[in-house]
Amino acid sequence: MGGLSLPELLKAEAQTGRGRGFKSVIMIYLCGAPPHQDMWDLKMEAPSEIRGPYKPISTNVPGIRISEHAPRLARMMDKLVPINSMVGSLDGAHDSFICYTGRSPRGPQPPGGWPSLGTVVSKLQGQADAAIPGFVGLAPKAGHPPYGSPGLPGFVGPAHAAFRPNGAGMDDLKLNGISLERLNDRRALLEGFDDHRRLVDASGMVSSMDSFSQQAMNVLTSSKLLDALDLSKESTKTRERYGKGDPNNYGDGAPLNLEHFLLARRLVEAGARVVTLNFGRWDFHDNNYPQLLKHLPLFDQGMSALVQDLHDRGLDKDVAVVAWGEFGRTPTVNAQGGRDHWPRVGNALLAGGGFKRGQMIGATDRLGGEPTERPVHFGEVFATLYKFLGIDTAKTVLNDHGGRPQYLVDGWSAMPELI
Repeated sequence: MGGLSLPELLKAEAQTGRGRGFKSVIMIYLCGAPPHQDMWDLKMEAPSEIRGPYKPISTNVPGIRISEHAPRLARMMDKLVPINSMVGSLDGAHDSFICYTGRSPRGPQPPGGWPSLGTVVSKLQGQADAAIPGFVGLAPKAGHPPYGSPGLPGFVGPAHAAFRPNGAGMDDLKLNGISLERLNDRRALLEGFDDHRRLVDASGMVSSMDSFSQQAMNVLTSSKLLDALDLSKESTKTRERYGKGDPNNYGDGAPLNLEHFLLARRLVEAGARVVTLNFGRWDFHDNNYPQLLKHLPLFDQGMSALVQDLHDRGLDKDVAVVAWGEFGRTPTVNAQGGRDHWPRVGNALLAGGGFKRGQMIGATDRLGGEPTERPVHFGEVFATLYKFLGIDTAKTVLNDHGGRPQYLVDGWSAMPELI
């Protein structure tokens, strides 16, 4: 028979970056909730205290117009899907929880709490590459702790929490003078311990530590993760396209660090299944317009560079990207020139995933305060992402700390507009 053998075919696919055997998600949390009326859902017919000073510009998709301060994204709207009708936040609480679980932090929770998408994927699908953690969180510590959360493990447990390669933790990735031979001797010794401790452990911590040890050993004996985190391996042209932004936290939020967008791409390319990225502090109760001009142009640069990079590398069908905040902002600008919390409607921006792109989903009324077309719950986006990852949310359950099976989403289905 002619043609390539299966091993040759798999090798060819790996070399081209196409048709790889796993899917990944990059989830970008816009800490504090961005003002949707000034980004993707401008209301030019509304009164001045609502519409603001920014003007919409045309995109490369006829009929879709977005803020003048996102020109790069406007030029690639055919690769994007803005959703202008996000609902599901119960009371406007500042928390990354809903962005990483699909559920409001104020809703009922099972014993142990709801796990984030990254944790669920790590539990169900494991590591795509033994040297790369399945779930990586690019979230430095923040003054408001939920702004610095990469997504919590919940009842699934710490064995599947996010690996966080920031700060002093980077030093733990180096052997620091210990030879591989000595490391392997220690591994053999540890494997020789009695299994009794596992049998008597009711909390799950021992099994978690076993998992930690195995993951740490795999990471320490390979340079692959350190290589993925080494931006010097990228060309000057690529690094300039992404830019640097600001590595310092913005107030009590996350940094406006554009290099994190590039790190996210390198990590999913290396084998991470889920990467979360916390960006800025969009809680503009005062000076909404000046603060947005610090955030939106940088987001425009980082997000557009990431999306184009995924397409250039043939990863646009293997990597899904979603960027969003926990709720929307008030239609009316307050006396301090800010927009306050508005849980009734917000927005999201999706890319990749092989989704049907170049469309805008949902709409709000003329003030941008209520959804008028196709309200989209956070849970629907999560159902869509799980389906993309190959996980059947209608059948898959995980047991909570009480031993009760829990579905991954609350009865939501994948969005037909995207799949």
